[in-house]
Amino acid sequence: MTGSRIEQFSRGVRKPFLGLKSLSQVETVMDRHPGRETSEGPAINLSAAAVSPSAALRALLSGALALALPHGTLAAALFLPSPPARALELRGQTYFLSPPWKVRLRNYYWYADQSGGEYYITIDLPEKADASLGALQILQTRGVDRSFSFDERASRAFLGLPRREGAKVPVVVRFDDNQRLFRIDFPEPVPPGSTLTVALRPYRNPSQPDSYMFQVTAFPAGPDPVASPVGFVTLSILQSVSF
Repeated sequence: MTGSRIEQFSRGVRKPFLGLKSLSQVETVMDRHPGRETSEGPAINLSAAAVSPSAALRALLSGALALALPHGTLAAALFLPSPPARALELRGQTYFLSPPWKVRLRNYYWYADQSGGEYYITIDLPEKADASLGALQILQTRGVDRSFSFDERASRAFLGLPRREGAKVPVVVRFDDNQRLFRIDFPEPVPPGSTLTVALRPYRNPSQPDSYMFQVTAFPAGPDPVASPVGFVTLSILQSVSF
């Protein structure tokens, strides 16, 4: 195919989609332009019934690029960033399609009344969650000491694991001392497939040795998010030892 014919075909492929600003508009165009055979090459299937709008649009662009690029360069040309996760919305509420269920707590300061530690709560977000993480709630449900307090301003979040920290994640933390409840909001929602760690810093460990339990609940990013219980984590505090 000559350069002029490639350009002519590319313009013909792109023309129905010029000026579109939403996936719903793309769907409409796809319904009106079914797969068609052209003199320039094989039919391109634009059927929205067979695939999602975003997948169909990528297939369309792939077809156009395949005709214009030398063999072997298409994969590199299609290294495009994935679109943000679109949450499942039903009756105005937002849900996780596959809710997170793996959560764990790490602490490297084990003794009662010890200072300088952080409590690391790590949650794995399934790739098929279909929604980004918008917020967490962490509630103390067990433990003798119900008065040890936290430095909310020192709280932080990052991708990855404790002592193997990745990119920082913006976070806003509020702690209700009476309810023993954390509310952790993510101004930039955390996408599916991520491993997220939130670090909470107490002024001191609980004054009494015990197994302290916390219930973790996740909220998807989106309008009127529906809470999704993730599980419980345990903080083990040991009796102080004098040498």
